[in-house]
Amino acid sequence: MPEGVYCNRKPIQNDTELKALLADTRGRQYYEEMKSLDVDKDKLRTTLKNTFKSRLKTWLDICARCGMCADSCFLYLVNNRDPKQVPSYKIQSTLGEIVRRNGDVDNAFMHYAMEVAWSKCTCCNRCAQYCPHGIDIGVMMSYTRGILNSQGFVPWELKIGAGMHRVYRAQMDVTPEEWVETCEWMAEEQQDEWPGLEIPVDKEDADIMYTCNAREPKHYPEDLAEAAILFHIAGENWTVPSRGWEQTSLSLFAGDWEACKMQVMEVYAAMERLRPKRMVGTECGHAHRATVIEGPYWAGRPDGQPPVPCIHYVEWVAEALRTGKLKIDPTKRLKVPVTYQDSCNYIRNYGLAEIGREILSYIVEPGYFIEMTPNKEHNYCCGGGGGFNGIGMFRPQRNRALLMKREQILATGAKTVISPCHNCWDAIRDLEEEYPIGISWSFLKPLLLSMVIVPEHLKPKEEDEE
Repeated sequence: MPEGVYCNRKPIQNDTELKALLADTRGRQYYEEMKSLDVDKDKLRTTLKNTFKSRLKTWLDICARCGMCADSCFLYLVNNRDPKQVPSYKIQSTLGEIVRRNGDVDNAFMHYAMEVAWSKCTCCNRCAQYCPHGIDIGVMMSYTRGILNSQGFVPWELKIGAGMHRVYRAQMDVTPEEWVETCEWMAEEQQDEWPGLEIPVDKEDADIMYTCNAREPKHYPEDLAEAAILFHIAGENWTVPSRGWEQTSLSLFAGDWEACKMQVMEVYAAMERLRPKRMVGTECGHAHRATVIEGPYWAGRPDGQPPVPCIHYVEWVAEALRTGKLKIDPTKRLKVPVTYQDSCNYIRNYGLAEIGREILSYIVEPGYFIEMTPNKEHNYCCGGGGGFNGIGMFRPQRNRALLMKREQILATGAKTVISPCHNCWDAIRDLEEEYPIGISWSFLKPLLLSMVIVPEHLKPKEEDEE
């Protein structure tokens, strides 16, 4: 069958196409067209020939199907140890079959592979830590997503998400003008309580260039205001770029590698234009992965590094606390049982586990922090990573995936979960809605603002003082 109007092998190219796809409520026509979408086998064989290289070939060949990866996968555990949820089975029955058949697969197979790639694996990479051969099935499944995307078999929401990056260079429809207006609005809103506070846009040679998640200006701009207040208190010389401010990449979840490159190049261009000493990203796991860990390779940077040093928000917070730029009022520390959700992307894949604990030592009263079991780089995915949170057709599977985190949190007895990651924050919020256990959840910024000591010279003057 010819490609559909909405479901096809072409990525979104402009705002008109994007809005048309958005208007297809819940992707009804999109998924109907997908039922008849042919596989372009010649293109699939060419893709394999050009991109299926030695590392993935070796991993696929040496996988002994020993099952050592089974218990490492939270989706295997929450699905009653279904053998079809064993990581090695999932990759061998999808990518393995595509390779063994040299692309001779049909529509029904691609539907199966799409379901596995986006509802049975969050690409959390935990299984790689337990494989005796070091095989990383998360990396292989991410590659499989790219193959499926190139053939038009990608969840509707993620085709839209990748399209947003292509059109707006942001995961949501926020234009540069709207972004700058939001910065001005948030700075103005704070003037009474924080005289002199600014959100500087396009300031050259600043110490810090701050980047965020497009959901912040779109849905909760107070997060941007909180970041600005904390930089203000800390006395930082900082800025945001008018373009290249969005650090996330739904294209990464969609397997749209061209869009990944487009997005990260926008951020790198801002670094090169404004020449900051370093970049600080917001409380988001995959944003850090996209811009700092994988982005340099998408952009073809020969040194494998972004144009300037980049740190995650938890690294800036720990540094500010350590150096005294931010001082915590010890009487305002959290005095309820607290636990911490380790993000797969910057804990397991970037080694920041101890940084998070260092922050907790400042903001949680001694004796009130309880670790999840397991924790740090061995912690389980929140249940909503890799795009799982946002895919409507796989919501029942995602809701079941939340059960592992629910059991982990219950075992700690914690009443508050600190989660400096958007995906984790969303998953824990949804967990509480689906399976209420009486918990609250929070990013770091609002907690810090509730207990930071404000220097006298930054406080508003009383009228009789002026």
